Amino acid sequence: MSETGASPLPPTPPARSPLFRAEQFMWLTARVLEQRLFSYHFLNGGPDPVETALDAYRNEDGGYGHALEPDLRGPVSQPLHTAHALRVLDAIGRCGGQRVERVCRYLTSVSTADGALPAIHPSQRGYPTAPFVPVVDDPPSELLATGPVVGLLHRNEVWHAWLFRATDFCWEAVESLDKTHPYEVEAAVAFLDAVPDRPRAEAAADRLGRLVREHRLAALDPGRLDAYPVAPGYAPGEHHFPHDFARSPDSLARAWFTDVEMERSLEFLAAEQSEDGGWPIRWRRWAPAAALEARPLVTIEALRTLRAYGRFVG
Repeated sequence: MSETGASPLPPTPPARSPLFRAEQFMWLTARVLEQRLFSYHFLNGGPDPVETALDAYRNEDGGYGHALEPDLRGPVSQPLHTAHALRVLDAIGRCGGQRVERVCRYLTSVSTADGALPAIHPSQRGYPTAPFVPVVDDPPSELLATGPVVGLLHRNEVWHAWLFRATDFCWEAVESLDKTHPYEVEAAVAFLDAVPDRPRAEAAADRLGRLVREHRLAALDPGRLDAYPVAPGYAPGEHHFPHDFARSPDSLARAWFTDVEMERSLEFLAAEQSEDGGWPIRWRRWAPAAALEARPLVTIEALRTLRAYGRFVG
């Protein structure tokens, strides 16, 4: 410890490397939580500071709020915030115990009649919210919100009564998908990559992969983006690429793409690093703070994806 009580500085990557540039971007722009996460993933930082930073977003009801997910402002707990918190806890190996028991109680309290999660609970009304996430009085169940949460809980072998009906909902939603969009596909993959019934998951993923290719939901050639339509309601240029669906080589979605297609996708991802060291967001910017807070999240995800595929060591 130094005289100020701060921990010694961790090793710094070589100057001008992609990781060094990203580190400078994080210190310049990121919230404390993302700074701690970056340190954990890439600078040998510990999990305790990450968990402490995450606690600032936790509410008494067991959920999370306070703009943890930057596109939802305000203090109230929301399923999307809570899913974000679970991703953080999973990343640092802390997705279990009493903390997650409280999370499951919160999820139970905000579930719809069929036991799944809405994307936005009506309690969000009155607080600033991105215009592409409407707040309604009786929100429907959403695979977009439910799939990643159920997947994370299964991957961490969490067992709670809420999971049974939510898992059934996800199976029915994934296996009945016909017309869909990239973010919903990502949610389905998060579920399928972790749900215990592996043969059923592999069969569902195979069908979903054919759907993605038939409807051109993944831009397979970043040099010809005009050949791939952007989903209705998305921002201009809000394309999705193979690496968005298969964030690691062991994802079921990796089988959807050839080696050449994945290599192009990863090259495009690496080249997206901006001059300031961060990665851009592709969705619609609606408020300066939301965009500023989202870029560190996207930057950490990009670096983790590149590392998962062996594109750099860090």
